[in-house]
Amino acid sequence: MTIDIAPPSGLCEGAPGGYAGGMTHRIWTAALAVIGDEILSGRTQDKNVAQIATWLNVQGIRLAEVRIVADKTEAIVEAVNILRSRNDYLFTTGGIGPTHDDITVDAIAEALGVPVDFHPQAVAVLESYYAERGGLTEARKRMARVPEGADLIENRMSGAPGIRVGNIFIMAGVPHITAGMLDALTGTLEGGLPVLSRTIGCWVAESEVAEMLRTAEKTHEGVAIGSYPFFRDGRTGANFVVRATDAALADRCIADLTAALEQSGRTVVSDGI
Repeated sequence: MTIDIAPPSGLCEGAPGGYAGGMTHRIWTAALAVIGDEILSGRTQDKNVAQIATWLNVQGIRLAEVRIVADKTEAIVEAVNILRSRNDYLFTTGGIGPTHDDITVDAIAEALGVPVDFHPQAVAVLESYYAERGGLTEARKRMARVPEGADLIENRMSGAPGIRVGNIFIMAGVPHITAGMLDALTGTLEGGLPVLSRTIGCWVAESEVAEMLRTAEKTHEGVAIGSYPFFRDGRTGANFVVRATDAALADRCIADLTAALEQSGRTVVSDGI
């Protein structure tokens, strides 16, 4: 069965899933749904957001939003349908194991309006992996279930594969297994230019230089400037991160911002404080 996944809306209207103001290159975006009651309860600290965001950037894709979702079918269905419709890609982590509360596959199948099948290749992979580990039990076989029409994402770590269906990538919640699945996907997704960043730091309250930051961003079309304040040793400071897909543009912006800060009497620290 072929699943008709509608393209993200607003592709020519600006990010996410479109073109940045005045820029001519396509911006590809992804969302991440972190699924699991253990994350929401605080029992488990998520480590996948950072590694997925970093990996996506290398692929030329920007992580545009992250949602943490409970192990409830209706919550997963809602999140999947919203996030997949307004981004080029949706990644999910968690809820694809062998136990009764691993409901991610069923919920995503419901969101897509398709049944759940046993993928024959996944069954074969699991049979081989568990041949000397007690055999393929019914519980373990659950990890071969996929939404109808799905393809597999290789898992070199623990046998049970990830799943790709349409623009959705269903992955394990265990970080090192997720990393292996990302490695298997490297170079297979369409994306744009990776985002580069340059950082400077300054012992100054960000409110004192807010207009300077705004001017720097406005006069360097195609950059985004983030301000990250901190308080250390009784002093207030901030790091300023310039992001752009063009290295020369990022360098020009950071140089001009550095000059403006120094002209105002501030000392600037390269690469941040």
